[in-house]
Amino acid sequence: QVQLVESGGGLVQAGGSLRLSCAASGRTFSGYYIGWFRRAPGNEREFVASIKWSGGTTNYARSVQGRFTISRDNAKNTVFLQMNNLKPEDTAVYYCAAAGISRIYEDWGQGTQVTVSS
Repeated sequence: QVQLVESGGGLVQAGGSLRLSCAASGRTFSGYYIGWFRRAPGNEREFVASIKWSGGTTNYARSVQGRFTISRDNAKNTVFLQMNNLKPEDTAVYYCAAAGISRIYEDWGQGTQVTVSS
């Protein structure tokens, strides 16, 4: 059973940085994609970034490109989301999720709150 546990959220001023972590367990993730998503109050959940576990291919939403960086530590089975130059509109609950070869994100973490003050 896949388990994903996010951490690293918090309150930060605009222009600041946070690093989120997603600790993954329960299976071998070779061939999987790990994605970060977020949901702001009143909004739909939206894609933020993803990384392919094998090879490290990354993909970003246009709204975060150049400010956020997704990476992984294979030895620790952990995926990171480094968020720089944060803006108030980045305020949301951030979730990590795992997708297999179907590219459908079926396993989700519990989320971590990120709040950016202006």
